[in-house]
Amino acid sequence: MLYYGYSEQKEAIMYTVEVYKQDKRTKSGERLVHKQDYATDNLSMLEHSVKHTWLGHRYVIRETYVTRKNLITEAEFRERYDTPYFCSPRSETYWSQ
Repeated sequence: MLYYGYSEQKEAIMYTVEVYKQDKRTKSGERLVHKQDYATDNLSMLEHSVKHTWLGHRYVIRETYVTRKNLITEAEFRERYDTPYFCSPRSETYWSQ
């Protein structure tokens, strides 16, 4: 609903949910079993639904896009949190390829 150019609706933020299961065969003792992105403005509701969907599993909820600084231009940009360092404009290896 719009009133005088103001939107009462919050802007949805992208979150990534990673779900881990215990696995003694791995070095860390757990393995990634599910990873999914959600666009929501209600983090507590997302956490509640993940908690009750994945009982007995460990889960991590992260903001999908983070703000970083370009190495050459020093301008800020947004990229996924899981972008490898060498593929990011914030690294020297990205610019020297």
